[in-house]
Amino acid sequence: MREFIVEADGGSRGNPGPAGYGAVVSDAATGETLREVAEYIGVATNNVAEYRGLLAGLRAAHELDPAATVHVRMDSKLVIEQMSGRWKIKHPDMKPLAAQAARVFPPGRVTYEWMPRDQNKHADRLANEAMDAGARGEQWSESTSTAELDAAPSGTPEATGSAHGDATGSAHGDADTRAAKAVASPGWAPADMGAPATFVLLRHGETPLTPQKRFSGSGGTDPSLSDAGRDQAERAAAMLARRGTIQAIVSSPLARTRETAGIVADRLGLDVSIEDGLRETDFGAWEGLTFAEVRERHPDDLNAWLASPDVEPTGGGESFAATGARLAATRDKLVAAYAGRTVLLVTHVTPIKTLVRLALGAPPESLFRMELSAASLSVVAYYADGNASVRLLNDTSHLR
Repeated sequence: MREFIVEADGGSRGNPGPAGYGAVVSDAATGETLREVAEYIGVATNNVAEYRGLLAGLRAAHELDPAATVHVRMDSKLVIEQMSGRWKIKHPDMKPLAAQAARVFPPGRVTYEWMPRDQNKHADRLANEAMDAGARGEQWSESTSTAELDAAPSGTPEATGSAHGDATGSAHGDADTRAAKAVASPGWAPADMGAPATFVLLRHGETPLTPQKRFSGSGGTDPSLSDAGRDQAERAAAMLARRGTIQAIVSSPLARTRETAGIVADRLGLDVSIEDGLRETDFGAWEGLTFAEVRERHPDDLNAWLASPDVEPTGGGESFAATGARLAATRDKLVAAYAGRTVLLVTHVTPIKTLVRLALGAPPESLFRMELSAASLSVVAYYADGNASVRLLNDTSHLR
């Protein structure tokens, strides 16, 4: 039976702040490096980044040989003691990550050992490379990594700063902080604001109506997912499981969102809460029709609807102004309930666009200027001072 060594690390420049992780899988017998993995994960705490590094390292080892035994070495006393079962895991950010890490290999096949920080330079370098790449708007690449070479000589000065360094303790953290202060805006929050409530917005997968581009709101037939939609939901679930940051799942009450949320929840081992405020707009008499069919049957009503957010669809549906008020109230309710946590909201086109529009302070007509694909992901973070930051819109990379 093969034995692997996994060394992992993670850090945050601000704690919470821009964060990343790195992990190395090596052959226990020869010491040969077999895999390097690293990723910039956005704003997170040191501990979340460390757990993400552990999870990535274990998954990389499993890909190499699912029958292997693994010895994990990290300089995080917290992670080592919690994963060894000697310390309880109380923080809500840590529990789902620890649970996912424990499931990668069968019980008893993974052992844990704490090591001094200066012995974990390879993984530390990888984490810093990932954060540097993220600061440039790029993805870390194993093919261009120099972490192994940088870490090899014992006692080499740390040119890139520590992955664990806060905003003033890391060379890169200082630069990030200065840059942030130079361009400070309502969407930027200093470290003393604490962790934001982060909404990961997942549009449901396709239904039979989606490829036909038919109006499908909360007043229609409430279709379920198609086979293609279920596949999209599975792909989204796999990606969210790899990232390991979701702490709760909230869904619209409609069938297509509940089905999508259920698929993700099964993968993440979480429950789904239902929130009526996340339902799609009611499109009245237009439900089930294409845009061209509405244009043909109700041209004056359609033109008025396009011109004003206060106008309802034909037959007494819901105006965009009413949808906006509903979503603003739902947003405030969920921000209060999930302060400092990352929650997946499984919902629809109009609610997601509305949350993004409200976060940006954009005019109502901006709803017509956003593309939002089936099973796409968007992210908005909400800070304690009431400000918001749009971090992602219409990401479909997991579907390709």
